[in-house]
Amino acid sequence: MSSPQVVTRAEWLQARKVLLEKEKEVTRARDEIAAQRRELPMVLVEKDYRFQGPDGELGLLEMFEGRRQLVVRHYMYSPGAQEGCIGCSMQADSVGELAHMWARDTTFAMVSRAPYPDFQPFKARMGWTMPWYSSFGSDFNYDYEVSTEQGESPGVSAFYREGDQVFHTYSVFDRGGEIFKNFYNYLDITHLGRREDELEHPWDWWRFKDRYEAAEASGPGENWWNNTRFKG
Repeated sequence: MSSPQVVTRAEWLQARKVLLEKEKEVTRARDEIAAQRRELPMVLVEKDYRFQGPDGELGLLEMFEGRRQLVVRHYMYSPGAQEGCIGCSMQADSVGELAHMWARDTTFAMVSRAPYPDFQPFKARMGWTMPWYSSFGSDFNYDYEVSTEQGESPGVSAFYREGDQVFHTYSVFDRGGEIFKNFYNYLDITHLGRREDELEHPWDWWRFKDRYEAAEASGPGENWWNNTRFKG
């Protein structure tokens, strides 16, 4: 990648203002799409899906934890797997503090098809504290199109509660779920960006967060810091 032209601060500011207008267009478009998303019709959830959690069996209604909304990360973890999906893990790492969602009457949880005990060691390894339930033995993953005969797919679904009735309001899959990877938003404002166009596949650089050093994926940045930091 070639370096951009070096200019004066005034010239940079002028170019920045031009780009800012385009960024504002994207922001307004995003707001409009979000409004249209909220106006989508919803579907009553009539099946009594059963899940397994730390306190035993529970239903979808109980996963709301008394709040009006529920966001479910369909985490790819198949029965018999030893580790979860790298992409789903990177999104899970991006969830952050749940108190901010709770403050808006919304619960966040992950659901996987593997039996509940299967992914507990992996959850502990990743250091995650968010609720994570198993849908093993139910049609939940299949009905929400994240499990098929071809295998597992990533996705996020939103549900709304009115009393004891639960409604499905939205789902997003595959590349659409990229918005939940917060680190991309930071990389996108840098000069080098994601650097994924250098790779055969965009996901070739992805690792579990505890595997980057082992995979020598720290890059020259760490070496530069070690070699140039002040001594003594």
